[in-house]
Amino acid sequence: MKFDLHTHHIRCGHADGNIEDYILAGIEAGLQVIGISDHSPYFYHEEDQPSPGIAMARSDFANYVDEVLRLKHKYEGRIEVLLGMESDFFPEFADDYRRAYDGVPFDYLIGSVHQVGGVSIFNRNRWNNLRQSMHVAEKTSYYDLISQSARSGMFDILGHIDAMKGYYPDFSHIPAHDAIDDCLKTIGECGVSIEINTSGSTKDVGGWYPSDEILERALHFGVGVTFGSDAHVPSRVGDEWDLVAKRLKEIGFKQWQFYRKRKPVAVPL
Repeated sequence: MKFDLHTHHIRCGHADGNIEDYILAGIEAGLQVIGISDHSPYFYHEEDQPSPGIAMARSDFANYVDEVLRLKHKYEGRIEVLLGMESDFFPEFADDYRRAYDGVPFDYLIGSVHQVGGVSIFNRNRWNNLRQSMHVAEKTSYYDLISQSARSGMFDILGHIDAMKGYYPDFSHIPAHDAIDDCLKTIGECGVSIEINTSGSTKDVGGWYPSDEILERALHFGVGVTFGSDAHVPSRVGDEWDLVAKRLKEIGFKQWQFYRKRKPVAVPL
């Protein structure tokens, strides 16, 4: 069974195509399950859409949910459409997001850390002029936030857990092994999955999130895994699914999973 739980569309302001385009691309790619998981609005912000090029408007959230549910019904029997969302995680605003999600019939929520210290993890300049000790501190802070997101109880999946390397490949070489192990141990204890996200191929770093080294440690700590292309164009839906499945088996994973009504559904590898 092939699935892809991480897809975007035009509402976020930096993806092409509408939701139905991604569903049709999923059918074309041979998927049996596709999750729609656009970027969450900034629910804590006083403005309706403070960053039009990053996330949908708060006032469009209900329309998003309604559209996915309508398409779920329309494509029943051809492909299973799941309602998800890639949610930002800000510890200080977690309750705002909880209130927004309360009562919404999500199949799953992806929690992603996109900012550390108020700066985007994809900002190429955040590393300029930092001493080595500050590199370690930044990386440690990143994994502490991911640990907090796991403990929050809000999420089923944690998104791209080493994406800070996207535009700074040397991130992987910053020594923070204990911080990563502590984070993975927390994720395993909380019963949250991590995604293998193939969108690293669209960034400077290439490859996938997370690294093989992190996946090996995740297996050690009993962390579940899932798949997300993080497609921002329909042609990337399901991108490299077979290669990821092969690599996971080589590492030692026996299964991965998708989510339906907030419950994991195991799929043998």
